[in-house]
Amino acid sequence: MIETAKRSPSEQFARHCDEALEAEGALMRLWPMVSHASAPPWFRPWLDVEATAEALRTWEPLIMPGLLQTEEYARAILSGEIGVTPEQVEEQVSTRMERQSILRRPRPPFFWVVIDEAVLHRPIGSPRVMAAQLEHLLAAGQTPRLTIQVLPLNAYSTTGLAGGFAIAQTQGAFDTAYVESAGVMSRVTERPEDVRTLIYRYEGIRSEALSQRESLELIKETLPRWTN
Repeated sequence: MIETAKRSPSEQFARHCDEALEAEGALMRLWPMVSHASAPPWFRPWLDVEATAEALRTWEPLIMPGLLQTEEYARAILSGEIGVTPEQVEEQVSTRMERQSILRRPRPPFFWVVIDEAVLHRPIGSPRVMAAQLEHLLAAGQTPRLTIQVLPLNAYSTTGLAGGFAIAQTQGAFDTAYVESAGVMSRVTERPEDVRTLIYRYEGIRSEALSQRESLELIKETLPRWTN
């Protein structure tokens, strides 16, 4: 199935092949470019950008960022797509989990995350799924090169409510942005004027957000809602 491109190789499969063939890391370097078959066509360019980025900034007003989702949270999100089959859901969940491998590298990208406080209160899956997701978020907030901030509801901020977006920086390349919208309307852009606008918007949102320490405290305070 993998040889005929009907199924994408997992990271583990690529690593084992690399070791067996003594390819000295060549297959692992190629793996990010061939592991995106289950992703929507408009999202695939972003996966390549994300896999090589040195720094990522993301804003999410509705759900947890994909790079920080637990498997069960991701499954609940992806299962909500109209007409999706269980097989498609599992393949997409696998792809999303494999994306997160960039955060487990010896030297992961700098990752700045801002989420709206409503994300902490929006029920996805079940209380158990939400509790595990918030615990995962708290653990992620303790890792180096990753900063999590929450935009509190009492900030009365409206900037960015129209949709989430992410900005990637890679040495020797133009900054690239991914802008979320309703499915097929989402897009990836390198246009300097688009990226510049999103950077200004991101900084405006972050200026109203809590500090990382305050944000993690708020997440801790919200956790009992899903465990009691």
